[in-house]
Amino acid sequence: MTIPQEQFDDLLSRTALAALFYYPEVAVDDDGRNLQNDIAYCLEPVAGIGDEDAERLRVAVGRVITNPTAHRSELLALVIELAPPPAA
Repeated sequence: MTIPQEQFDDLLSRTALAALFYYPEVAVDDDGRNLQNDIAYCLEPVAGIGDEDAERLRVAVGRVITNPTAHRSELLALVIELAPPPAA
């Protein structure tokens, strides 16, 4: 199944938003809000992707949420790899 580019764009937007609001203290102290919930929220737009690729994205998204500066290029490269080529 091919996931449309728009859904990968949504994944990137959600990841950026989760990174903006990430506080490690909240993830530890709050039962409702934690890193795993944020990752699951970010991956919702690409729910139909294969398990192996979903795991790669899960790891990359988690890294970006906790340290965007260090890991954003890794996530962008992965999205470019997995997204379909642009329509001509």
